Amino acid sequence: MKYDTEQCSIVEKRKLTADIFDVTVLAPKLAPLAKPGQFAQILVPGKTLRRPISLCEIGQDTLRFVFQVRGEGTAQLARLQVDDTLNLLAPLGSGFPHGEEKQHAVFVGGGIGVPPLLGAAAAFPGRKAAVLGFRSKDAVILMKDFIHAGCEAFLTTEDGSFGVRGFVTDVLQKLEFDVCYACGPLPMLRAVAALCAKRGVPCYLSMEQRMACGIGACLGCAVELRRPDGSRYYGHVCKDGPVFSADRLVL
Repeated sequence: MKYDTEQCSIVEKRKLTADIFDVTVLAPKLAPLAKPGQFAQILVPGKTLRRPISLCEIGQDTLRFVFQVRGEGTAQLARLQVDDTLNLLAPLGSGFPHGEEKQHAVFVGGGIGVPPLLGAAAAFPGRKAAVLGFRSKDAVILMKDFIHAGCEAFLTTEDGSFGVRGFVTDVLQKLEFDVCYACGPLPMLRAVAALCAKRGVPCYLSMEQRMACGIGACLGCAVELRRPDGSRYYGHVCKDGPVFSADRLVL
């Protein structure tokens, strides 16, 4: 895992919903090192601890982050403006497999688990669909971005205010695909992994879990994993993941 630090200036910022923000930074040193599914540890000015945020999209010399305000650190990040600077430690963790042209992929995201999938969808060379789930119409983000990335897009909301009423698995079970990439709440990941296992389809999950150091030193993001012989052990989301083959995870 090759990573570095860089002082990055904000070149674009948008507010997507009441508590979700879209920030793009200029990162000419880090962007060429990154791949979809990895994350950055962002040092917010005035704070001592870095905040782990997944990469949403990777440009030639830019990195895009879409994050939800969940505490004072991300609230401070949301208050920054274009031309403000951030210190990034990146890219960290493992990314999604690139895929092959002959494959038909589906990208399944739930809530704030949607952004980490966008870069992987854009880079995927074969046929692709996206199934995105949200609580309500007001929470919907990035649907047009997935369409622009070449995906056939399906959207679900729990209250039926937009798209299909229900959950992502209600749509997923009706689709044909031979590889699945998913990120979202743990119950959603369990359901997606079970559906893929039943079909015998490879499934890759990005685990949403709070991380501190980002390099496997603090042991704060332990996750139970399964060896090929069936025995279990604990790994780390930040170092061994955040992307795992579903058959390795004890969900």
